Amino acid sequence: MTDDTDPLAWTRDYTPILRSLADEYGETTPLEGYSVALASHLEQKTGVLVETLRDAGATVLVTGSEPYSTKAEVVDALRDQDRIETYVEAGMSEEEWENGQHELLEAEPDFILDDGCELIAKVHADHPDVAESVIGGGEQTTAGITRLEAMEDEDVLAFPVYGVNDTPMKHYFDNVHGTGESSLANVMITTNTMLSGKTVVVGGYGYCGRGIARKARGMGAQTIVTEVDPRKALEAHMDGHRIASMEEAAAEADYIITSTGNRDVVRDEHLEHLQDGVILANAGHFDVEIAVPALEEAAERITEPRDGVTRYHLPDGRRVNLLAEGRLVNLTGPHSGGHPAEVMDTTFAMMFEAARDMLAEGRGEDLAPGLYAMPDRLDRAVAERKLETLGASIDEWTDRQRAYAEEWEHPDSPF
Repeated sequence: MTDDTDPLAWTRDYTPILRSLADEYGETTPLEGYSVALASHLEQKTGVLVETLRDAGATVLVTGSEPYSTKAEVVDALRDQDRIETYVEAGMSEEEWENGQHELLEAEPDFILDDGCELIAKVHADHPDVAESVIGGGEQTTAGITRLEAMEDEDVLAFPVYGVNDTPMKHYFDNVHGTGESSLANVMITTNTMLSGKTVVVGGYGYCGRGIARKARGMGAQTIVTEVDPRKALEAHMDGHRIASMEEAAAEADYIITSTGNRDVVRDEHLEHLQDGVILANAGHFDVEIAVPALEEAAERITEPRDGVTRYHLPDGRRVNLLAEGRLVNLTGPHSGGHPAEVMDTTFAMMFEAARDMLAEGRGEDLAPGLYAMPDRLDRAVAERKLETLGASIDEWTDRQRAYAEEWEHPDSPF
């Protein structure tokens, strides 16, 4: 393929870390002989990760982490390549998507790279014999980590899993900057409206929520944060955002953007407080953060004033505008392209390193089943590789500085 016909060509230009991993490990093929299952939003950046895993020697089994963000051109580009097997198509129904995931798991992957704990939960619930043979896994989302923690609490995990989501390289860059920029960009493109001077309510102040709130305020919006955690609420307050309950905030909102990883953030009891023309968007998880059935039940009629906008006309004349049918606004809307390639480059490099460390380095065989923090050495290695691609250099500790940090007595201290 040429740049004109290859749907991944542009993205490769903006994923230098993945390209450097493909170049380095394409020579030694450390993943040769292993099959790696990957569930993620199947668009261009994911396609480059799939190629990187394949170039490192793996057979890659590919599915989507939900059925609505799959790009047909990416599936077409991948399915004809050696050692890549696709179990997903664009336009699949939820039932077809579920069936594809089960078919993938029946292929008995050695390793699972997951989004939302979709494959890891399914392999334990529906294919326990396959779960016993899986060497390890990696999870890249907050919602997925929550599910894994519940599985670990119930002592049902059959293999070790690296919590990629909880690393500094994921939190500080993908969650804050990737979610923040891509969500707001897609809200504005879909609606052709501006944020400046408007009131934006952000549901949740985890890393994703703080990215949305910070960038919305930087664009001139008035920001209100809703939270269930008092510490995160105080953090939002100290960062300069107003804090309120969703019931209070709904009455002032021009936009409500949810980003919690949990369900029913905007629900039936909030509908009576919404202003006419409010815009609702979900930047959190799947399609559960905004209670769409409550909107459908409350509306006397439903229209589509713009592509990607569903308008619910309430009996009292108010109109509530929902983007992307309540699904992920930055991935499933008509104009959505997901996170910027540069930030997914770091996250997908972490996913690659999770697989390489557990498989090629043998740590998956050494670890007992459970959820593990991603080793700091891997997180630092990806950060260093990113700096190399930027042509940037940093300082190193001197011997005296290292000794000062490591020796509790500080014998050379003047104090």
